[in-house]
Amino acid sequence: MSELGALSLRFALVLAIFGIGTGIYAGISRNPQWTRVAERCLLVVAAFVGFSIAQLFYALATFDFQLVYVAQHSARSMSLAYRLAALWGGQAGSLLLWLFVLCLYSAVCVWTQRDRNRSLMPWVVAILLANSVFFLVLLCFVSDPFERLPAGHVLSDGNGLNPLLQHPVMMIHPLVLYAGLVGFAVPFAFAFAALMTGELGTNWFRTTRRSTLFAWFCLGVGILLGGRWAYEVLGWGGYWAWDPVENASFMPWLTATAYLHSVMIQEKRNMLRTWNLLLIGLTYTLCLFGTFLTRSGIVQSVHAFAQTPLFTSIFLGYVIANAGVFLIAMLARRGELHSPQRMDSMVSREASFLLNNWVFIAILMVVFWGTLFPVFSEAITGNRIAIGPKFFNTMAGPLALLLLLLAGIGPLIAWRRASMESLRRQFILPGAAGIATSAVLVVWVGKAGFYAVTAWSLCAFVVASIVQEYARAIRARTRRGEENALQALWVLLRKNQARYGGYIVHLSIVFILMGTAGSALNEERLENVAPGSEVTLNRYQLRYLTAEAIPEQHYGGAVARLALYRDEEPLTVMTPEKRMYWLEQQPASIPSVYSTWREDLYVILTAIESDGSATLKIYRNPLVNWIWIGGVTFVLGSVLILLPDPRVGHRTSAPAA
Repeated sequence: MSELGALSLRFALVLAIFGIGTGIYAGISRNPQWTRVAERCLLVVAAFVGFSIAQLFYALATFDFQLVYVAQHSARSMSLAYRLAALWGGQAGSLLLWLFVLCLYSAVCVWTQRDRNRSLMPWVVAILLANSVFFLVLLCFVSDPFERLPAGHVLSDGNGLNPLLQHPVMMIHPLVLYAGLVGFAVPFAFAFAALMTGELGTNWFRTTRRSTLFAWFCLGVGILLGGRWAYEVLGWGGYWAWDPVENASFMPWLTATAYLHSVMIQEKRNMLRTWNLLLIGLTYTLCLFGTFLTRSGIVQSVHAFAQTPLFTSIFLGYVIANAGVFLIAMLARRGELHSPQRMDSMVSREASFLLNNWVFIAILMVVFWGTLFPVFSEAITGNRIAIGPKFFNTMAGPLALLLLLLAGIGPLIAWRRASMESLRRQFILPGAAGIATSAVLVVWVGKAGFYAVTAWSLCAFVVASIVQEYARAIRARTRRGEENALQALWVLLRKNQARYGGYIVHLSIVFILMGTAGSALNEERLENVAPGSEVTLNRYQLRYLTAEAIPEQHYGGAVARLALYRDEEPLTVMTPEKRMYWLEQQPASIPSVYSTWREDLYVILTAIESDGSATLKIYRNPLVNWIWIGGVTFVLGSVLILLPDPRVGHRTSAPAA
């Protein structure tokens, strides 16, 4: 059966190349019949790729160790769920997953646009198929997921999956992350089609608004799930280490967020045409570049795959070519991209959005430079110099505070031009909330430091501005006497969901930054504890009871039992583990975490000593759970924005956000 999977990829490659040719011909000749042919080619390519990935799933499920990929990334001791998840645990499988998600997006795009945007669709299909061809070439000739072992080398069992990936979050995190990264191919294709046809108005981004929002939402959720996985599995007490592969997913999220803000200016004022095209082109290029970083291994990361020079050269060349073609198309249309409108005042909502965009780009440059600095330093000096989290925190921290300030200012300023009287009226309550919070924090938790106090004060400012916007809108509706406050809130959320759902997303970012600022109050201890003795951290007491061996089939080790007290009141028994996975010969520390809405107590078992004592690493992480609360809030706000707008009816284009 595996031969059919490989054959399907080769059929898909031939058909995709033919589809590109028909799409380009249809775009040049404006022939609708050839457009239909190109679209059908795309749908058949998607079917072939779907069949191929189903074959690899089947091989993993049935222990087909004749395949190199199955032998390297699965084992009989693994459960079915983790065997299937091994599909994205290696190079070839993850590339096949990327291609499958791309084909899925492409097929949905063709189906939903079957009666719309007929002048754009030839070029959209050509670009989507061109991306598919690139990944098909890699899968057919460079990194084949259906490569077979020689007859005399077939094993009775496989090497198993990396133990760090054997966690429930890793069964969904890559899927969600890929849905985000790959999803930007659709708006990128429409932007390119707009450049090729000269249809440079608002139609191309209105058509792709919902797909762009969905990709941005998935990418954000994927990043948060990755942080949760790191917090629960890696055993270092943190959730974000500015790891190169973490940064690779964060960079396109920054530019996509900037894009979603700036298209509102084009929609309202017919400005920033060039900027919006540049942002969506940059976003998809960064998605490809992030995939290149992960797959090439040119940066050191716990997430990265092994480096192969041929693969690295081909992938980097494609990223550069993809960006280059898009820039050439933009340059060819530069005369038509000039906006007829100009900004009326620097004290306006569009000005705050534009400044917001520049801050996003500044953070992007910090992250990009810090991530690739080891590569640049090695190329120039011969020495690979790594940059640690301190650089990112120092450089990006103040920019994040400025972004937080702008998130509070934006909703309070009018479009076009704001008067001094409206500014005074709008800012008095949020400003007072921020100043009062700052005064209280300086007195109560002054040891947190300037950045933490400033962050929490700005969080109060933003929350107050959001609450004020909701309160004024609800009050305006209830004055009519037809609705109570809850009814008015529901109507606001359903009839102006883009605006008020956006405020909920802003609130989620406030919660996340509030939680990250809590790291200023973190406490850490490394203690060796004898049986029956205890260690104290802040108001907590940990009493070491005993340690037991772990009798699992595919790993061994020990689990420590620790009685947790707070102010001498018993709370729970904590059970951190130290494991050794036999097949993979890889150790792992499984932390035990006691959580409240205020803080986490995070305990790692470092070792069980020969005298029976336990070496423990203990962290107290204040406010960390507000990051996960922010994640849930982010999902709620994003889903609200993505819900169908009841006012749209049967419009032919997606609603503006």
